[in-house]
Amino acid sequence: MTAIEQTRIRTGVVETHLCRAGGGGEAILFLHGSGPGANGLSNWQFALPAFADRYTALAIDLVGFGRSTHPETPPLAIRGWMRLWVGQCLALLDTLGLERVHLVGNSMGGCIALHLLAEAPRRFARVVLMGTVGAPFRVTPELDRLWGFYEDPTEGAMRQVIRWFAFDPAFVGDRLEEIARMRLEAALQPEVRRSFEAMFGGDRQKVIDALVVPESSLRLIEHDILMIHGRDDRIVPLETSLWLLPRLPRAQLHVVPRCGHWTQIEHGDTFHRLVRAHLEG
Repeated sequence: MTAIEQTRIRTGVVETHLCRAGGGGEAILFLHGSGPGANGLSNWQFALPAFADRYTALAIDLVGFGRSTHPETPPLAIRGWMRLWVGQCLALLDTLGLERVHLVGNSMGGCIALHLLAEAPRRFARVVLMGTVGAPFRVTPELDRLWGFYEDPTEGAMRQVIRWFAFDPAFVGDRLEEIARMRLEAALQPEVRRSFEAMFGGDRQKVIDALVVPESSLRLIEHDILMIHGRDDRIVPLETSLWLLPRLPRAQLHVVPRCGHWTQIEHGDTFHRLVRAHLEG
């Protein structure tokens, strides 16, 4: 299996924890989602080696997650965080000397991808959005509990959250306890908790509404976009991708049956095949 190199580099005013695999072709920037304890490696540990044969695969910890910078004084609203994330990604490309990259975003990472396409369209080539936020929808009970994790930050609560990510709870099987302990350890780091509660500690529906990308911006995005969504996603429902589809001029949608919010893990082979075909045109 291809090794994943991990490093921490200064990107603009923050430090970014970066995971990298490959290095012999066009670059792909992978953006992770927003679960408690989430980071670039936990979301993309299988995808990075899968694309290392032909691409330079890059996954970052977003500001406020994992081992990247956690602001001493966090933004007061999610739009302030979005400004940090967009700036972090563009500064990363500048630091690495990358003029243009492919972009893959999962869940909230998909929403960040849409903001990047609106702000700096020339920096990105082909795009994949998986189970993406950025469309209007009512917060599901599962997402409300996910973002409200620190109201009951226990291993039992983490086990339940992990079960919700997959269509078939047996998918994680004997690894459930191990995964829950690892994610809980990461989530309970004081700086991680401080950042997460600043992002999602208030009215979760207001957060979703603030993340909606205006239709006028979506209609100006001319990139080739592949949306992938688990049919049975209980965290971010399929309706978000169905809403985005007619509003993105060059988008297509692939719905994966018997799949929850973890397409890249639960149906990794399918995800890798779809993304590779899309990136190769």
